[in-house]
Amino acid sequence: MECPRLSLPPLSAPGEVVTFYSYKGGTGRTMALSNIAVLLARRDNASVPVLMLDWDMEAPGLHHYFEQHEECPGVLEFFEACREQLERLGAMHPAGHGPGGEQDYAALAERVLDAIDWQQYVVRVDQGSPLYLMRAGRFDASYSERLAQMRWDQLFDACPALFRCFADTLARHFRYVLVDSRTGRTDSAGICTTLLPRKLVVVFTPNRQSLEGVDALVTRAIEYRRSHEDEQRQLLVYPLPSRIEMGDGAQRAEWRRGDSYKGIAGYQPMFERLLRTSYGLSQIALDSYFDEVQLQQTKTFAYGEQLAVRIDQGGDRFSLTRTFEAFLQWLTGGYFPWQSSREIGLLAAIDEARRALQLEPGRAVALPLARDLARLGELYRKDGRPEQALDAFRQSVEIRTRILGGEHIDTLAGKSGMARLLRQLGSLGEARQLEEDVAEARERLQGAEHADTLAAKACLAQTLMRQGDYAAALALQDAVLASQLRQLGNEHPRTLSAMDCRATTLLHMGSLDEARQLLETVVAARARLFGAEHGDTLHSKLALAQVLGRQGDLDGARQLLDAILQAQERTLGLDHPATLATRDRLADIVSGLGDWAGARLLHENQVAARERTRGLDHPETLMSQRKLAEALLRRGELEAARSVQEQVLEVHARVLGEHHLDTLHSRKQLAGTMQQQAILADHGVSDTDAPESLASMIAMLQGMIEREQYRQAGELAEHLKSCLLRPGVPGKLRKRGMAQLKHLYKLQGDLDALFALQEDEVQALEGALSEAGIEQR
Repeated sequence: MECPRLSLPPLSAPGEVVTFYSYKGGTGRTMALSNIAVLLARRDNASVPVLMLDWDMEAPGLHHYFEQHEECPGVLEFFEACREQLERLGAMHPAGHGPGGEQDYAALAERVLDAIDWQQYVVRVDQGSPLYLMRAGRFDASYSERLAQMRWDQLFDACPALFRCFADTLARHFRYVLVDSRTGRTDSAGICTTLLPRKLVVVFTPNRQSLEGVDALVTRAIEYRRSHEDEQRQLLVYPLPSRIEMGDGAQRAEWRRGDSYKGIAGYQPMFERLLRTSYGLSQIALDSYFDEVQLQQTKTFAYGEQLAVRIDQGGDRFSLTRTFEAFLQWLTGGYFPWQSSREIGLLAAIDEARRALQLEPGRAVALPLARDLARLGELYRKDGRPEQALDAFRQSVEIRTRILGGEHIDTLAGKSGMARLLRQLGSLGEARQLEEDVAEARERLQGAEHADTLAAKACLAQTLMRQGDYAAALALQDAVLASQLRQLGNEHPRTLSAMDCRATTLLHMGSLDEARQLLETVVAARARLFGAEHGDTLHSKLALAQVLGRQGDLDGARQLLDAILQAQERTLGLDHPATLATRDRLADIVSGLGDWAGARLLHENQVAARERTRGLDHPETLMSQRKLAEALLRRGELEAARSVQEQVLEVHARVLGEHHLDTLHSRKQLAGTMQQQAILADHGVSDTDAPESLASMIAMLQGMIEREQYRQAGELAEHLKSCLLRPGVPGKLRKRGMAQLKHLYKLQGDLDALFALQEDEVQALEGALSEAGIEQR
């Protein structure tokens, strides 16, 4: 039976091709595509033409969702016709057509496609909406044999532009072309994921096989687009978790967030790393996206080919329809998965308000627009996007100034937000001018002791402190604090905040005793009011730890930072930016105490966290690796240190180039480690932890000094020093070795080395005492 031929006019603007891919079967990929196609075809009063393309030819099933059982030609027959045209033009033979470039291949593809009436391969599957289907093919007795004979690689070799031009042809007639791809790693899956789409929807179930396969496929597809000159098109990736069991919250959280104890990486961290690396972003978060987008497992739709969006039209938050609609906010709105649902809502409202403003200017539209711009600016500020936040605040302030005036309360609030961002970006002069204007206006309009006036003065004081005008900053802070004490008492949150800001200024001024006393008061009060692990309490504890470190009380600083780190790991997670910053500070303090074993553990954890959040090649990851190598060297673990240094050098050379300063520095560090290894090998020393090896090195150093072999002695001395400073070295042996090192430095007249050795010796002793104290506790 012949299927009726369609006649579809071209669109005014081209649509887009979206491929749905899953590495394994059983994910619900075809089900998801079918439901989304129905929702899209209903849009704009059911006027959006949507085409579904069944490219899963080995296991076709898309037609079952729409009861389309007529034996019509489809994808297979279409490309059989393409192959015949290429053969007729002589392009399928090695000695045949050989275009000289991409333009020739595109021209060849257009000739082939123009010769084939693609519309005869498409059927309409819904009389109530413009929803169409191109089946996998005509399932007659020869289907399997014909499919086996279809060599997709030969088609691509004959005309690489064919598949892309085919996708462009369909996009000229359909707003959305949804491609149901083959699973796994096959030629047809490669065509669907790398050549056809603008967007790639990756459907997966939470298991290792599915996640590993998806990771590899997405990486390969994006790399292909990036590395081929004729394919410089952006590929947007949208993960779609499926078959999620809603009744088991613990297991759902494990597979989403990860559980290192169970060896579960977590699909959210995996996609955050994958998308961050693929698109060259420093930091992204998919929390909001995965909060909304998880296809739940439901008994109702577990059997047969039912369309949830046709049956379950209630749209409550437990329905599949609601999840599909939420997913479409990102997929069709032109938004990235790392943009939050709140950001999407604000951007949509702002866009709508701008269009309305063009039609009918006035306060009724302009003021809500200014409000939403300010909200967007605040959202960007919290997300760590200060440039975008500043732009939003500027636009908001301009509108409010024009309509409400420069001293309206809403305008002043917008100016304060702008000033805070300018301070963050280092534009201190502009920030100060804004804050002075706001503080003066608020004092005149609202009074000197109004809460908004005091807040404006506190912000101005922070900018003055950043500019180095400590006296002016402290005078303002004293006035604010006196007012807060008078009005609110000494334990009100705003009073404690004023104390905290004053302590920060004192710290910058070097008034450490006064800063310490003030911070101890704030920490105690905040712990009583909010709890010991509240964010404000931890913030004050961090400042107090900094003061203690500056005062030389490293043990006190270590205890505080250790408690802060444990609290942050519990409440924020191992990889949160605040947790990472605290771990870095603690590692520096532990290193300063000479506890290189503790420092090594912290640096190892930090490297793992940086790799997860920033990627292997990020500068912060490389810096953490360098610190880890230093701790390993200090412990005498030369081979482990060398391995880390080799990794750092490889990345620097590959990313920055052979002659970049960081590359040269990494090469110098590695050379130093290799030189130490060579010296030890020359003298037959293998285990530098053994007392007999240390004794042998000390004897060798003594002999070199007596023979006046100072160059060789200097090379050996550097390694011997790191070995002697490690914990666990017998006291008499350390004393003998230190005496030889001091003797060498005196003979060489190297007073700096002698002084540094004495400092290191004191730190090593403090580290040993610290470790002993911890073991006793």
